[in-house]
Amino acid sequence: MYWIYLVIASFGEIFGVACINLYLQKKTWLRLLLIVVTFSFGFVFLRLAMNGIPLGTAYAVWTGVGAAGAVLMGILFFRESADWKRIIFLFFIITGAVGLKILE
Repeated sequence: MYWIYLVIASFGEIFGVACINLYLQKKTWLRLLLIVVTFSFGFVFLRLAMNGIPLGTAYAVWTGVGAAGAVLMGILFFRESADWKRIIFLFFIITGAVGLKILE
């Protein structure tokens, strides 16, 4: 269950970063509130995940999955570059997160 919490927490980070990008495009109080809500959601689930996953592993996976998800969000929704080098390093991030899960 703790790993599910960690995945949910990672979505909070992914959507939080996307909300920052939306806020930078059009600065409104609603979009600012959305940033606070999505990141808060992520932190709540990170705290739940850390009840059963060591700090170092939880944080590394949370930031790795969040970073990978933010890259994918940028490519799919914000027209960011999807060249092969970015995809390879994205694969490395995901591989590292999976490796930490296997070693857990």
